[in-house]
Amino acid sequence: MQVDCPTCKKSVEWSESNPYRPFCSDRCRLIDLGAWASEDYRIPSTQPVSEEDLLDSLRQQDQDPDMPH
Repeated sequence: MQVDCPTCKKSVEWSESNPYRPFCSDRCRLIDLGAWASEDYRIPSTQPVSEEDLLDSLRQQDQDPDMPH
């Protein structure tokens, strides 16, 4: 099966012989990782989260051991 590299859009074989799949190379994989690290990939929010709401959510996570972190 052929897929497009998410970074450069080059056609790449999706197989176990490609250790970088779905990317075509380690370079494209690292470019994508850098984009995640610099928060280039974001989901827009219609409502901003206040700092207090964020802190409350973190406090609840600390108090509830069953809540996913």
